[in-house]
Amino acid sequence: MGKRTVLYDQHLAAAARMVDFGGWDMPVAYGSQIEEHHAVRRGAGMFDVSHMCVIDLRGAAVRTLLLRLLANDVARLTEPGKALYTCLLRPDGGVIDDLIACYLDERWYRLVVNAGTADKDLAWIREHAKPVGVAVVPRRDLAMVAVQGPEARAKAGAALPAALRERAAALGVFFAAAGDDEWFVSRTGYTGEDGFEVSMPAESAEQFWDALARSGVKPCGLGARDTLRLEAGMNLYGNDMDETVSPLESGLAWTVAIDAARDFVGKEALEAQRKSGPARKRVGLLLLERGVLRQHQRVRAGTAGEGEVTSGTFSPTLERSIGLARVPAASAGTVEVEVRGKALPARIVKPPFVRHGKVLVE
Repeated sequence: MGKRTVLYDQHLAAAARMVDFGGWDMPVAYGSQIEEHHAVRRGAGMFDVSHMCVIDLRGAAVRTLLLRLLANDVARLTEPGKALYTCLLRPDGGVIDDLIACYLDERWYRLVVNAGTADKDLAWIREHAKPVGVAVVPRRDLAMVAVQGPEARAKAGAALPAALRERAAALGVFFAAAGDDEWFVSRTGYTGEDGFEVSMPAESAEQFWDALARSGVKPCGLGARDTLRLEAGMNLYGNDMDETVSPLESGLAWTVAIDAARDFVGKEALEAQRKSGPARKRVGLLLLERGVLRQHQRVRAGTAGEGEVTSGTFSPTLERSIGLARVPAASAGTVEVEVRGKALPARIVKPPFVRHGKVLVE
């Protein structure tokens, strides 16, 4: 039996199909995965993401610590509530995890890290935090619900505590607001749609979930979350990047503030890789014939060499198969993907495939 979120019984009551995900028993779908996907693209859907780990970092040296640990530059975060997406790197440039970091004040930052990497993330952060006196506090007392879609902010706002509604409605993209009694709302997400990710005391999660359901927000599982994030061109840790791959090979160069004067773990390795030119790159793939792209399928890029699909699925929005792949840097145009023993043509495109309900590739 895996770990369970506080909303586990809600999922069972809604006839969710449960699966193991990073050691947690999580809903993969409540019925039709495609209907859940479309609900987010066209209206509003909600996801239990309480398996993810919220980490509070507190202390006088917290900004100094994160300037050293994170590839993106937290010095850019000067307004309370401002957040950024970044990676935690090994000295060789490999990705330990990707995460969101939010600045609350000079002594308090909040991180949200992946469920499957939380333990190693905490160990790595604590190793560096202890010498500088920064407290590292995993907030397992909190639940988290993501509400996503064009109608998500309006419907989620009505379910928030009254004292937080006006502040939540005024949030810009990648901003957050801390309310009373440990409520915390950020205008972030993992679907390519607008919405909120809301943290709250675990004992408040069931009431919040039920209020969203009454307002017409559709419960959605991991299956729809994966097709949505892949359409949006967003990486999944463990598929599209890991400790053996750098951000420069994962389509994440934009998350690395490599030209800033500060030093950070992994910078030297990334500078060397940038100078020589990464041997591989991340691309999007559109399959040109019937079939479904899946992780680990071989990609043949002619004289450029071979790569592999890192994430693949049938796109409900495009009604065709799409994927992300890591291929030789010289790859371009059309490639062949080995699908069930057949070499099928696929066209290289630049992700995302879909954002805010709009198809961005042809």
